[in-house]
Amino acid sequence: MPIFKPIQESEAKGKVKEIYDEIKTTRQITEVPNFWKMLANDPNELDRTWNSLKDIMKKGALDPVTKELIYVAVSITNSCEYCIKSHSAAAKKKGASDEMLKEMFAVVGLANKNNKLVDSYQVEVDDIYK
Repeated sequence: MPIFKPIQESEAKGKVKEIYDEIKTTRQITEVPNFWKMLANDPNELDRTWNSLKDIMKKGALDPVTKELIYVAVSITNSCEYCIKSHSAAAKKKGASDEMLKEMFAVVGLANKNNKLVDSYQVEVDDIYK
């Protein structure tokens, strides 16, 4: 059970309402997702997180699809079901195919397995990688 009650759109006022409207417009959605409704309990955190997301996830040296796939990969590793589902949907909306997602899932699984083997065997880093 959540610690706080989500701030519904009908209850949003001032800065929270402005951010909710911007989220819907920017993401081309009709309803504010639960993550943002929960963060709205602290309007300053809502503002910080929304602005950070906009800044980091925009096109840069990496394209938006790649950024979403990285976000999903990290979310898988951190076991965040909400983030896996929401950012997989965002990746698909930005052009990722099911094949891209499945291939990325395989890479995440392989990297996690091999990372654990390296840790288990306590493999020293080769000089050429230092």
